[in-house]
Amino acid sequence: MSSAHDNRTSPSGDDASFEEYRSDLDAVERKIAGEIDPGVRAMVVAIAVLVLVGTLALPHAGAANGWDVLAFNQDAVSERIALFSRLYVWFVVIFGIGFSMLALVTRRWSVAWIALAGSAVASALGMMAIWSRQTIPEAFHVAGPSIGLVIGWFTVIFLTFHWLKVVWARTTIQLAAEEQRRIAAAEAEKNQEWNAG
Repeated sequence: MSSAHDNRTSPSGDDASFEEYRSDLDAVERKIAGEIDPGVRAMVVAIAVLVLVGTLALPHAGAANGWDVLAFNQDAVSERIALFSRLYVWFVVIFGIGFSMLALVTRRWSVAWIALAGSAVASALGMMAIWSRQTIPEAFHVAGPSIGLVIGWFTVIFLTFHWLKVVWARTTIQLAAEEQRRIAAAEAEKNQEWNAG
Protein backbone atom coordinates (compact mmCIF):
# COMPACT_ATOMS: atom_id res chain seq x y z
CA MET A 1 0.00 0.00 0.00
CA SER A 2 2.78 2.39 0.96
CA SER A 3 4.65 1.64 -2.28
CA ALA A 4 1.60 2.61 -4.31
CA HIS A 5 1.38 5.86 -2.34
CA ASP A 6 5.10 6.50 -2.94
CA ASN A 7 4.61 6.03 -6.68
CA ARG A 8 1.86 8.61 -6.70
CA THR A 9 3.73 11.26 -4.70
CA SER A 10 7.16 10.96 -6.29
CA PRO A 11 7.22 12.18 -9.88
CA SER A 12 8.58 9.84 -12.50
CA GLY A 13 11.76 10.66 -14.39
CA ASP A 14 9.80 11.80 -17.43
CA ASP A 15 7.65 14.17 -15.37
CA ALA A 16 10.68 15.65 -13.64
CA SER A 17 12.52 16.26 -16.90
CA PHE A 18 9.39 17.82 -18.44
CA GLU A 19 9.06 20.21 -15.48
CA GLU A 20 12.68 21.29 -15.98
CA TYR A 21 11.92 22.39 -19.55
CA ARG A 22 8.41 23.75 -18.98
CA SER A 23 9.61 27.32 -18.46
CA ASP A 24 11.76 27.12 -21.60
CA LEU A 25 8.82 25.76 -23.60
CA ASP A 26 6.56 28.52 -22.28
CA ALA A 27 9.12 31.16 -23.27
CA VAL A 28 9.42 29.73 -26.78
CA GLU A 29 5.63 29.55 -27.09
CA ARG A 30 5.26 33.20 -26.03
CA LYS A 31 7.93 34.21 -28.55
CA ILE A 32 6.20 32.33 -31.37
CA ALA A 33 2.81 33.77 -30.36
CA GLY A 34 4.25 37.29 -30.68
CA GLU A 35 5.47 36.73 -34.23
CA ILE A 36 3.70 36.85 -37.58
CA ASP A 37 4.17 34.68 -40.61
CA PRO A 38 2.59 36.64 -43.48
CA GLY A 39 3.69 34.06 -46.05
CA VAL A 40 2.74 35.16 -49.57
CA ARG A 41 1.19 38.33 -48.13
CA ALA A 42 4.70 39.57 -47.32
CA MET A 43 5.36 40.03 -51.04
CA VAL A 44 1.96 41.66 -51.55
CA VAL A 45 2.56 44.07 -48.67
CA ALA A 46 6.08 44.88 -49.94
CA ILE A 47 4.70 45.70 -53.41
CA ALA A 48 1.96 47.88 -51.87
CA VAL A 49 4.61 49.75 -49.87
CA LEU A 50 6.64 50.36 -53.04
CA VAL A 51 3.52 51.67 -54.78
CA LEU A 52 2.93 54.03 -51.84
CA VAL A 53 6.49 55.32 -52.12
CA GLY A 54 5.91 55.85 -55.86
CA THR A 55 2.69 57.79 -55.29
CA LEU A 56 4.62 60.36 -53.27
CA ALA A 57 6.43 61.36 -56.48
CA LEU A 58 3.16 61.67 -58.42
CA PRO A 59 0.96 64.79 -58.40
CA HIS A 60 -1.10 65.00 -55.23
CA ALA A 61 -3.04 68.10 -56.22
CA GLY A 62 -2.10 70.38 -59.09
CA ALA A 63 1.62 71.14 -59.07
CA ALA A 64 2.18 69.67 -55.60
CA ASN A 65 3.32 66.06 -55.37
CA GLY A 66 3.35 63.91 -52.22
CA TRP A 67 6.83 65.04 -51.17
CA ASP A 68 5.75 68.69 -51.52
CA VAL A 69 2.76 68.01 -49.26
CA LEU A 70 5.01 66.21 -46.77
CA ALA A 71 7.42 69.14 -46.60
CA PHE A 72 4.58 71.67 -47.04
CA ASN A 73 6.75 73.72 -49.37
CA GLN A 74 5.78 76.56 -51.71
CA ASP A 75 4.01 74.27 -54.22
CA ALA A 76 1.84 72.86 -51.44
CA VAL A 77 1.05 76.33 -50.12
CA SER A 78 0.13 77.63 -53.59
CA GLU A 79 -2.21 74.67 -54.11
CA ARG A 80 -3.89 75.37 -50.76
CA ILE A 81 -3.19 71.87 -49.45
CA ALA A 82 -5.57 71.22 -46.55
CA LEU A 83 -4.78 69.67 -43.17
CA PHE A 84 -6.43 66.37 -44.16
CA SER A 85 -4.00 65.97 -47.07
CA ARG A 86 -1.01 66.73 -44.91
CA LEU A 87 -2.11 64.29 -42.20
CA TYR A 88 -2.86 61.66 -44.84
CA VAL A 89 0.64 61.88 -46.33
CA TRP A 90 2.29 61.77 -42.89
CA PHE A 91 0.26 58.70 -41.90
CA VAL A 92 1.14 57.01 -45.20
CA VAL A 93 4.85 57.66 -44.67
CA ILE A 94 4.95 56.71 -40.98
CA PHE A 95 2.53 53.78 -40.87
CA GLY A 96 1.86 52.66 -44.45
CA ILE A 97 5.54 52.70 -45.38
CA GLY A 98 7.60 52.86 -42.16
CA PHE A 99 5.77 50.48 -39.82
CA SER A 100 4.81 48.14 -42.67
CA MET A 101 8.47 47.66 -43.60
CA LEU A 102 9.42 47.35 -39.93
CA ALA A 103 6.73 44.68 -39.43
CA LEU A 104 7.97 42.73 -42.45
CA VAL A 105 11.57 42.88 -41.22
CA THR A 106 10.96 42.13 -37.52
CA ARG A 107 7.86 39.92 -38.03
CA ARG A 108 6.52 41.19 -34.70
CA TRP A 109 2.76 40.99 -34.22
CA SER A 110 2.66 44.24 -32.23
CA VAL A 111 4.42 46.16 -35.03
CA ALA A 112 2.04 44.68 -37.61
CA TRP A 113 -0.87 45.78 -35.45
CA ILE A 114 0.49 49.36 -35.35
CA ALA A 115 0.91 49.26 -39.16
CA LEU A 116 -2.70 48.10 -39.46
CA ALA A 117 -4.07 50.79 -37.16
CA GLY A 118 -2.08 53.58 -38.81
CA SER A 119 -3.00 52.41 -42.31
CA ALA A 120 -6.68 52.31 -41.33
CA VAL A 121 -6.49 55.90 -40.11
CA ALA A 122 -4.62 56.85 -43.31
CA SER A 123 -7.46 55.30 -45.34
CA ALA A 124 -9.98 57.55 -43.59
CA LEU A 125 -7.72 60.59 -43.93
CA GLY A 126 -7.26 59.83 -47.65
CA MET A 127 -11.00 59.89 -48.16
CA MET A 128 -11.19 63.23 -46.34
CA ALA A 129 -8.25 64.58 -48.37
CA ILE A 130 -9.99 63.73 -51.65
CA TRP A 131 -13.25 65.19 -50.38
CA SER A 132 -11.51 68.39 -49.27
CA ARG A 133 -9.99 68.84 -52.76
CA GLN A 134 -13.42 68.43 -54.35
CA THR A 135 -15.15 70.99 -52.14
CA ILE A 136 -12.81 73.96 -52.65
CA PRO A 137 -14.76 76.96 -53.97
CA GLU A 138 -14.11 77.73 -57.65
CA ALA A 139 -13.00 81.25 -56.75
CA PHE A 140 -9.73 79.81 -55.35
CA HIS A 141 -8.74 78.39 -58.78
CA VAL A 142 -6.88 75.35 -57.41
CA ALA A 143 -6.76 71.80 -58.75
CA GLY A 144 -8.80 68.89 -57.48
CA PRO A 145 -7.32 65.57 -56.36
CA SER A 146 -4.63 64.25 -58.68
CA ILE A 147 -3.55 60.73 -59.58
CA GLY A 148 -0.97 60.37 -56.80
CA LEU A 149 -3.57 61.04 -54.11
CA VAL A 150 -6.16 58.71 -55.67
CA ILE A 151 -3.77 55.80 -56.31
CA GLY A 152 -2.20 56.25 -52.87
CA TRP A 153 -5.60 56.16 -51.21
CA PHE A 154 -6.63 52.93 -52.95
CA THR A 155 -3.22 51.41 -52.15
CA VAL A 156 -3.41 52.24 -48.45
CA ILE A 157 -6.91 50.70 -48.29
CA PHE A 158 -5.51 47.59 -49.98
CA LEU A 159 -2.60 47.55 -47.49
CA THR A 160 -4.99 47.91 -44.55
CA PHE A 161 -6.98 44.90 -45.75
CA HIS A 162 -3.86 42.71 -45.96
CA TRP A 163 -2.54 43.79 -42.55
CA LEU A 164 -5.98 43.02 -41.12
CA LYS A 165 -5.80 39.47 -42.49
CA VAL A 166 -2.29 38.96 -41.06
CA VAL A 167 -3.11 40.41 -37.62
CA TRP A 168 -6.46 38.60 -37.37
CA ALA A 169 -4.86 35.24 -38.21
CA ARG A 170 -2.20 35.79 -35.55
CA THR A 171 -4.84 36.87 -33.01
CA THR A 172 -6.76 33.62 -33.56
CA ILE A 173 -3.57 31.58 -33.07
CA GLN A 174 -2.68 33.54 -29.93
CA LEU A 175 -6.12 32.98 -28.43
CA ALA A 176 -5.89 29.24 -29.15
CA ALA A 177 -2.39 29.10 -27.60
CA GLU A 178 -3.57 30.94 -24.49
CA GLU A 179 -6.51 28.54 -24.15
CA GLN A 180 -4.13 25.56 -24.39
CA ARG A 181 -1.88 27.13 -21.73
CA ARG A 182 -4.87 27.63 -19.41
CA ILE A 183 -5.97 24.01 -19.88
CA ALA A 184 -2.43 22.72 -19.26
CA ALA A 185 -2.06 24.88 -16.14
CA ALA A 186 -5.41 23.66 -14.77
CA GLU A 187 -4.44 20.02 -15.39
CA ALA A 188 -1.03 20.53 -13.77
CA GLU A 189 -2.67 22.11 -10.72
CA LYS A 190 -5.17 19.24 -10.50
CA ASN A 191 -2.33 16.68 -10.72
CA GLN A 192 -0.40 18.45 -7.94
CA GLU A 193 -3.46 18.45 -5.69
CA TRP A 194 -4.02 14.75 -6.42
CA ASN A 195 -0.35 13.91 -5.74
CA ALA A 196 -0.39 15.91 -2.53
CA GLY A 197 -3.53 14.05 -1.36
